[in-house]
Amino acid sequence: MRPTEIAISSYRSVRRLSMPIEPLSVFVGENGVGKSNLYKSLSLLRDAAAGRITRTIAEEGGLNSVCWSGLRKRGEDGRLRLSAEFDRLRYSIEIGFPAPSEAAFAGEPMIKSESIEATQGKRTVRLMERKNSLVSVRDDSGAWTSHRDAVLPSETALAGFPSARECPEIVLIRNAMLGWRFYHDFRTDPASQLRKPCLAVTTPSLSADGSDLAAALATLYAIRDDTVDLQDAIQDAFPGAELRAWEEGGLCEFDLQLQDMPRPFKAHELSDGTLKYICLLAVFMGYRLPPFIALNEPETSLHPSLLAPLARLIAKASSRADIWIVTHSEQLMEALRSESSVPLRRVIKSKGATTIEGLTLGGEFREEESEDDEC
Repeated sequence: MRPTEIAISSYRSVRRLSMPIEPLSVFVGENGVGKSNLYKSLSLLRDAAAGRITRTIAEEGGLNSVCWSGLRKRGEDGRLRLSAEFDRLRYSIEIGFPAPSEAAFAGEPMIKSESIEATQGKRTVRLMERKNSLVSVRDDSGAWTSHRDAVLPSETALAGFPSARECPEIVLIRNAMLGWRFYHDFRTDPASQLRKPCLAVTTPSLSADGSDLAAALATLYAIRDDTVDLQDAIQDAFPGAELRAWEEGGLCEFDLQLQDMPRPFKAHELSDGTLKYICLLAVFMGYRLPPFIALNEPETSLHPSLLAPLARLIAKASSRADIWIVTHSEQLMEALRSESSVPLRRVIKSKGATTIEGLTLGGEFREEESEDDEC
């Protein structure tokens, strides 16, 4: 299942936002407008599927730090609300502070509600509903079955409900979101795992931290046994260069032969920008791409000459996976528009809240005006 829409309410600088997910979604904006908060809110949905969303919020400073940072209207509860839609299914979660009677640490993030709804024709049917620790599911006959204390207040029903077989949609949505992959940055310092050999284990998709980079590249050589596209991409970014990856003694390694250099350079010898670009090659050219890939400012540390080749990589990969990118690089945005005709999505702040130009209250983007219309 692919995500078709997300909704965010009361997350940091995002007061209320609903937007469609397109095969290639690219958002550009200046520093401080809240681009990263869009990325992080998606990551929180994946954490809900993994059962660690409350821990992630605690690690980020707790609800006081994570919830809407602006002024609230009278009566607003300030709860964090997230939802994701998958074709006919919609998952929603609401997180707030514990009630005085709840067995919880003071200030601990608590799951207040969760739900799964299905669209059947023109009807919307609720299939799972969770209120605090009470989980109720609807069976095939339409009858509800309730499970008291089925999950702890800090656990998601999506990950921890022991009777998920009673509601197969729980498993469908959980597995769909667990397949999402997020890439925020890659460590390229001398001690980085990217610069070291890694275990020779078949690696169809690069891990979030890139620590299995050599194995992901070697998988293309050893398993697919076809690296024409990979070498073409290397040539596009580094004319005259050749990338090699191999397995030896239970470990995978790689090197890069640059044009006019007497010998190839191994990972520990490559510049930060070159190593970062090879990581992005592995992200977008893996043996099997994750169904949904989100990247936060992938242009960081790259020379401007690499942005056009990166745009071509992204555009080509968008036929194999849904890709979601936030960037502050106008040059990358223009290159992506040239390669894929992706519409411009500009992130701005309006009255202190993060929003997107052209996004309607109904969660749809207005059609862009042509240049003739603008004149």
